[in-house]
Amino acid sequence: MATQTTAAPPGTPPRAARAGRRPALRRDGRYASVFLAPSLGGLALFTLFPTAMALAISLFDWPVFGDRKFLGFGNYSHLLGDPVFRRVVLNTALFVVLYVPLNVVVSLGLATWLGPKIRGRQAFRVLFFIPVMTPMVANVMVWRLLFQPGGLLDAGMKSWFGVDAPNFLGSSNWAMPAIVAMSIWQGFGYNFLVFSAALDQVPQSQLESAQIDGAGPFQRFRYITWPMITPSIFFATTMTLITSFQVFAQPFILTQGGPGVSTQTIVMYVYNQGWQFLSMGLASAAGWVLFVIIMGITAIQFVGQKKWVNYDV
Repeated sequence: MATQTTAAPPGTPPRAARAGRRPALRRDGRYASVFLAPSLGGLALFTLFPTAMALAISLFDWPVFGDRKFLGFGNYSHLLGDPVFRRVVLNTALFVVLYVPLNVVVSLGLATWLGPKIRGRQAFRVLFFIPVMTPMVANVMVWRLLFQPGGLLDAGMKSWFGVDAPNFLGSSNWAMPAIVAMSIWQGFGYNFLVFSAALDQVPQSQLESAQIDGAGPFQRFRYITWPMITPSIFFATTMTLITSFQVFAQPFILTQGGPGVSTQTIVMYVYNQGWQFLSMGLASAAGWVLFVIIMGITAIQFVGQKKWVNYDV
């Protein structure tokens, strides 16, 4: 009786071919590891290791000089009971609530205005992006000259209206809006380019067809443009939110966190605890609190984006 053999499925490579392919795959894997090694090494050395060390230090009373004492979650308990830290968290939240929506609205509005039919739109793009490329410290120093008493704003209001300008940097009511205004001017150019690139991908034929059918500018934007640019809006909002929680240079140079602690942010608190009071344990704990806040809000954004971001348009 002849032995019945099972035929291999169509398209199955011969065993010899599969066996010859394995060394090539292993060789490609080794090459990939060689090319990835510098990036992975840098990630481990400059990101993962410092993050893990910060978590370990946050569990200690860790002065720069002197003996270190294990506290467990004592530093975190101290932060929760510290009225200054609670005010700092509120200041940071206020900055985020003011800065992120205004940044997105200004960027999207200017990107929409500078459509393909606007002459010189490339020059405007370069002009709006210049503050982003300029060093932050230089931008802040210029705005400090504008805001301070006797500065350009004060002189302009005296000459035009005969009244003194508010003490923008010395008033607890005006200091945070001044920081937000300066930050919007400095940072909107990046999102402006993101939105401009997204708007350029919207088919003009669909907009023209909707216009022929009687749709107005708002209707065309709401039902055609907006769904197509929601991925870019989600990206810009997420990145802007992450960076806004880490604001430091603007309040540090403009107001030094004052008046009092009315403009001090979480990153400034970390800096002060670590380099002024030399309490590395408390600074690390505050840094981890900020890390958890950013990760939590980012996770909420990624969950919520499923309801309004359109990837299939």
